[in-house]
Amino acid sequence: MGKEKIIGIDLGTTNSCVAVMEGGEAIVIPNAEGARTTPSVVAFTEKGETLVGQVAKNQMITNPVNTLRSVKRFIGRRYSEAESERGKVPYTVKSGGNNGILIETREKDFRPEEISARVLMKMKQTAEDYLGSTVEKAVITVPAYFNDEQRQATKDAGKIAGLDVVRIINEPTAAALAYGLDKDKDGEVIAVYDLGGGTFDISILELADNVFEVKSTNGDTHLGGDDFDQAIVDWLVSEFKREKSIDIGQDKMAQQRLNEAAEKAKIELSNKETADINLPFITMDSSGPLHLTTTLTRAKFNQLTKDLVERSVEPCKKALADAGISASEIDKVLLVGGSTRIPAVREKVKELFGKEADKSVNPDEAVAIGAAVQGGVLAGDVTDVLLLDVTPLSLGIETLGGVLTRIIPRNTTIPTKKSEVFSTAADNQTAVDIHVLQGEREMAKDNRTLGRFQLADIPSAPRGTPQIEVTFDIDANGIVNVSAKDLKTNKEQKIRIEASSGLSESDIDQMVKDAEAHAEDDKKAKEAATLYNELDSAIYGLEKQIADAKSLPDDAKAELEAGIVKAKEALATRDAAQMSAARTALTEIVTKHAAHLQPSSPEGEPNPGSNADAGQSSGSTTDEKVVDAEFEELKDDKNQ
Repeated sequence: MGKEKIIGIDLGTTNSCVAVMEGGEAIVIPNAEGARTTPSVVAFTEKGETLVGQVAKNQMITNPVNTLRSVKRFIGRRYSEAESERGKVPYTVKSGGNNGILIETREKDFRPEEISARVLMKMKQTAEDYLGSTVEKAVITVPAYFNDEQRQATKDAGKIAGLDVVRIINEPTAAALAYGLDKDKDGEVIAVYDLGGGTFDISILELADNVFEVKSTNGDTHLGGDDFDQAIVDWLVSEFKREKSIDIGQDKMAQQRLNEAAEKAKIELSNKETADINLPFITMDSSGPLHLTTTLTRAKFNQLTKDLVERSVEPCKKALADAGISASEIDKVLLVGGSTRIPAVREKVKELFGKEADKSVNPDEAVAIGAAVQGGVLAGDVTDVLLLDVTPLSLGIETLGGVLTRIIPRNTTIPTKKSEVFSTAADNQTAVDIHVLQGEREMAKDNRTLGRFQLADIPSAPRGTPQIEVTFDIDANGIVNVSAKDLKTNKEQKIRIEASSGLSESDIDQMVKDAEAHAEDDKKAKEAATLYNELDSAIYGLEKQIADAKSLPDDAKAELEAGIVKAKEALATRDAAQMSAARTALTEIVTKHAAHLQPSSPEGEPNPGSNADAGQSSGSTTDEKVVDAEFEELKDDKNQ
């Protein structure tokens, strides 16, 4: 019996593709209709049939509300996050409880993962027909900027389709594998510009001795070919309304016809200067049938979509900056995704990188080929190939003052495992609440919540004494596990980030955009939080010193206590200027009476007037960063 094959699947927003390693070469497998790519479309007919692929796409116009396209834009997202996407499809997207997404059809309501699973089943069957044997394992690609939940949801779709998803890899990385395999690429640096149907990614990689190392990645999960189509649709609706005073944008059947015509015109304009759009009987008025007939020029199309093309520029600049290289240092630029055929996109890429894009890979097939190569690596059919990918966004936890403390920075090579030691914020605190976050903003509230869990039964001890080790573990699929352990008792609590939580409408790309747009606000908020923590620790330490002092004169005690009262008043305001002034004043008072306070400072508790980190644990090792007083105290009746 031959070795089990691991197929590679590009599960795309618009089209999907499947490939496999055969005789040391990645082969794209044609589907039953003879095409090398399959539309990612699923339809449910009046006769109770389920159609997938081209046959489903063929009846979109006559069955608009039961023909599902671009479902990838909903996978792994909450209902509240997908408002803009919901308005761009003719089918009904509704809330499924717990803010999940359900897609309504005549058969039943489906989760996006279930619909994507139908497409994956088609890919699985295509591969089985070609190989003549059952296929059980697959490598599936996702946009590089997909978050943890979207990756998990993609794995779930594979499982529903009957596939063991042995690896999730990023689409640009897969394209680089397709480009660089069996080529002498000693130290070559490449940029993969991936503009697909629903998402945009840019990745910077270095290729050397068959090692594919991702240096950085960036992107926009709300930018793709669908948006270029929608720009044409909006223009057609606007022009028709101007000429006929009728809004055809709300008619489901007309909307589907407009989408189809827009996609066709977009494709034509990649090779022609004009595209004729003819939609007879698009609607009716009192005088009878009305027709939509117009011509779209490439110049007008470029004008309509200029902002979309420009949206890809900033992620490219950020990826270059994160990789620490300039555009001139890029040796090759690979174009991936059908939307990179748009002339204006190619011109923008040339302008950005100062060179023509490499055309040695097929934009529609490269990702599936790369996935098949990775499948070959995992199956042992391909040797001496090492893929080093990265996590696209920073991961960390919320600490005292509402600050995001990063444990794994963005663009860290995965798989990876990193730990940091924290401590408690209050005396005799017996539990801590771990708030796991993903994003680039400084304050926790501005980032995405991945999950929450509690580590309880911590032995009572003074604040800053317990040692709580928080560990983040990201596997090769980019999926996150987090644990917290009390180093004294070895009691541990873990959480696997499942696909039950989701992003806000801003999504991952918006997190990064907000980080730059609100950089100054973030800086001020973080400074205020730091001042709050310093002043709070100073007050705490001074109160203990006063209580323990043996020979503190009454006048000195009164002055110190008055200083504490003023410091607490400043603390209550959370105003940076007031807290800073109070901290300085308190330090001066402490310095004035230091002679009476010196013997009463407990071991490990710094003088409030010193520059030491308040409550720093003396038991930390040199290779473990201990951050004290970081967890908020849990109330006994706090809901979890």
